[in-house]
This record gives sequence, C-alpha cells and structure tokens, in this order.
Amino acid sequence: MASFLPRAAPRAFRPTFRIFARPQFNVQRPSAPLFRRYLSTPTEQPRLRLGSTAPDFTAKTTHGDINFHNFIGNSWAILFSHPADFTPVCTTELGAFAKLKDEFEKRGVKMIGLSANDLGSHDQWVDDINEVCQTNVQFPIIADADRKVAFLYDMINQDDLDNIAEKGIAFTIRSVFIIDPNKKIRLTMMYPASTGRNTSEVLRVIDSLQTGDKKGIATPINWQAGEDVIVPPSVSTADARKKFGEVREVKPYLRYTNIGK
Repeated sequence: MASFLPRAAPRAFRPTFRIFARPQFNVQRPSAPLFRRYLSTPTEQPRLRLGSTAPDFTAKTTHGDINFHNFIGNSWAILFSHPADFTPVCTTELGAFAKLKDEFEKRGVKMIGLSANDLGSHDQWVDDINEVCQTNVQFPIIADADRKVAFLYDMINQDDLDNIAEKGIAFTIRSVFIIDPNKKIRLTMMYPASTGRNTSEVLRVIDSLQTGDKKGIATPINWQAGEDVIVPPSVSTADARKKFGEVREVKPYLRYTNIGK
C-alpha cells in the first residue's frame, strides 16, 4: 500500500535554509501621562463612586500633618474643597461651616477643608474668616498647593485639564464628600466656583444617611428630621407595621411612617 506521507528527499536534493536575523523595529512607546513642574499627579483621574473607599492620604494642614483615615477614626466626616485662599465665596463658606460646629459635632461628624494654597497663607486667611464672619474656625484646612489631594478626589475643573500644558496647574472646584466611619463615600456634591454651597443641605443629607443606616428607611424629597419617612419596597407592609407601628399606604410601593427624631 502506497504511503500518503511524503518521503524524505535524497540528501543531494534537500533544500537548504538560511536563518536571517529578525528585523528590528523602532517602536515608539506611548508617552507617560503629562506632568508639570510642581504637579506630581497625572491628568487621568480615578473614578470615585458612592460606596467606594475614600482614598487615604497624608497632608499638611493648619492643625499639623494628618493621615486622612486616622483623622476620620470612627466618626463621619465631610471633606470640602475651595479654589483658593482670600477668595470671597470661599470666605463666606468656611465661616458658615465654622458657625455650625456644634451641629456637626452633635451628629458625630468631623469637618476638614481644603484650599489650593500653602500653609503660609492659610493662617492669615483663617484670621480674615473669623473677622468677617464673626466666628472661630476650629477645623483643619488642608494645604494643597500642588493639587495632590484635589487630583486624588477628582476635584478638578475639566477646562483646566484640557489646557494643562498651557496653564501648568489645574483649578480646584468646590466639592463636598460625606464619608462614613467605614471610610466609604456616601455622597458627593460638585459646585462651580461662582456658586456657594448650602450648609443646611449638607446637614440634611447627613441626617438622612444616618437615619437610614439606623432605621432601615428612605427619605422623600425635601425631608427634614422628624418628618415622615418612606418604607423601602424590600419590607412588606405587615413587617413594617410590626417594626414601626402605623404605616400609611399611598401606593403598594409608596408607604410612609413616622419614626420621630
């Protein structure tokens, strides 16, 4: 039976092969993220989502060097940023937060501010805030002249990122991060530089988050502490009545109850 496999060619007719060196290609690697003098953070920023762990960092503040997670400890915390020292809107904001010190402490919340300047001007600016707002700023303010924390928390203006090669350093926007004792981000707020924040809204949100964690409820639009709350859809009306007492059913999916303050 003939074989289907090719026979080896006689040695005299076997072809010879030369091995040539593999050609070398000059491949240009992509350039590293853009860095500028005094700016040690890349332009590509992390995405911070609700429920993600708040990035930890060390920084110089008006109260000395801190580690952010150690600063929070077992408390809630709010981190709020400012574009610069000696700016009018920022001055009114820090004064307002300082006046609410007792309200935040009542809720177990630590405050910490951030301004895109070094410590040399922070102390002078705090004196101005205390004078103008008739208050006493007692929470620390982070010195973030190199924008390390601002970049870490993506508190950066997009227009400045798009033109960072020309401007050299990005503008810090007004941001608020509410962080729980587990170091989880629970709420973020972003404001343009021209718009001052609402301290009452920050307190209202903290009340809502803390009440929801303790009681297992949700809060409706414009809710204030002491008003009716919403029974989550995951809880049956029968179980809700056992837990809360009276339950007012507007729709099978919309039920109210009152848990007091």
